[in-house]
Amino acid sequence: MGRALVIGPDSGIAAALVASPLLKGSHVERCSGSVEALHILRTRAVDVLVTDPATSIADDLALVREVGCARPGVRIIALAPSATHDDLIAALQAHVFACFTPPFDSGEIADMMRSALNAANWHDGLELVSGLPHWFTLRVACHLLTAERLVRFMTEHLTLLPADQRDLLIAAFREILLNAMEHGAGFDENTVIEVTAARTKRAIVYHFRDPGGGFDRRVMPRAAGSCEPDEVVNSALRRAELGIRPGGFGLLIARQIADELVYNQRGNEVILVKYLS
Repeated sequence: MGRALVIGPDSGIAAALVASPLLKGSHVERCSGSVEALHILRTRAVDVLVTDPATSIADDLALVREVGCARPGVRIIALAPSATHDDLIAALQAHVFACFTPPFDSGEIADMMRSALNAANWHDGLELVSGLPHWFTLRVACHLLTAERLVRFMTEHLTLLPADQRDLLIAAFREILLNAMEHGAGFDENTVIEVTAARTKRAIVYHFRDPGGGFDRRVMPRAAGSCEPDEVVNSALRRAELGIRPGGFGLLIARQIADELVYNQRGNEVILVKYLS
């Protein structure tokens, strides 16, 4: 049973996390502030620390440094009133587990806490290669948990977009990311893929590169080509014949959301383009 510590008042988001049914079986307690949190961390083991939603990312990162001295290995989930690009880059560099800004969804945060509590032998898995405002690149370990953490950071990075556009774009990003991890790297945790996010005046661009042998989309029989019922059924049958798990709709989803989806000749790199209104 893991132990989590939530900083914040005894009402609102902190109280909701302490009482969340998603964390049943884990010990979750609340404290009033960072000073009390550090005292607790110095006296007993804590696996996951959730910061006060009223404190800034800068204050949270100062706490991260103190926590690293008092109790190395604690996974920190930062809640903050807002987060700029520079804040998110700094959080990645400080190996923060995940970041959330308003509107807070206690269920989503609790689910991330559960993932953090269940992460055995956790290592960061997100290496920042470039952190410019208009271009940042990450080397990403091929693990489902790492994928979900990256999706969370990317969601916060797109907060300036309208919610409906952001959610659709993140859905496409997630599908391409998981496709690269599964088919390009076989979810081998010792393998990394490279993910770049760039923003121009007219578009948001994502570039994914995996270490796999690629594929020829002209002869690939396992992905659905459309949402038509017959095509969905035929795709499921083809995958069953090949002994592949149910699925294969990630590329279809990404194609319908993206304005452009371009592959290299080998098939192990893809560029996703979404034009800005």
